[in-house]
Amino acid sequence: MKNIAIFASGNGSNAETLTNHFNNGNTANVKLIVCNNKNALVLQRAKNLNIEALIMPKEHLCSENPVELLEILESRKIDYIILAGYLLKIPLALVNKYTHKIINIHPALLPKYGGKGMYGMNIHKAVVEAKEKETGITIHLIDEIYDNGEVIFQTSCSVEPDDTPEIVAKKISLLEQTYFPKVVEEYILSGNR
Repeated sequence: MKNIAIFASGNGSNAETLTNHFNNGNTANVKLIVCNNKNALVLQRAKNLNIEALIMPKEHLCSENPVELLEILESRKIDYIILAGYLLKIPLALVNKYTHKIINIHPALLPKYGGKGMYGMNIHKAVVEAKEKETGITIHLIDEIYDNGEVIFQTSCSVEPDDTPEIVAKKISLLEQTYFPKVVEEYILSGNR
């Protein structure tokens, strides 16, 4: 069985979905939730799910040499890191330690609407303002550049002319809840690289 750490910065709905999916099966086990925001709802979700939560300041999480974080992940025997609404850039030391084992979900069809500052409602507003006919989710591996790693899954949904950013957000959330756990599980089971 593989051990997972989920990194999240906010609400934590995807973290909860992943935990419920994995901790009721035998492919992997969510052992830890790492968060940079002491007021994030994901921390309450972790408590309700009986999952260890770790709050770390941005300076530690984004350090070029995140020794403390690496030691914690090693001590929990973490095999995979899953980013679920995590807004900070992953340091190169972590990318190198967990090559092909850090997976992110992005609420758009990359390479469109990716990069620094492109998250959540910022993306949905940009999609609506650009009058896109479709949007979707991208599940991808992490490298040293924001939203640039190898894509392992994409799926789309339509954007209707009268859709608001809030309506688009609901469509994206449904895609995330439906596909994210399954795609992560398939990737882990594939034994990847």
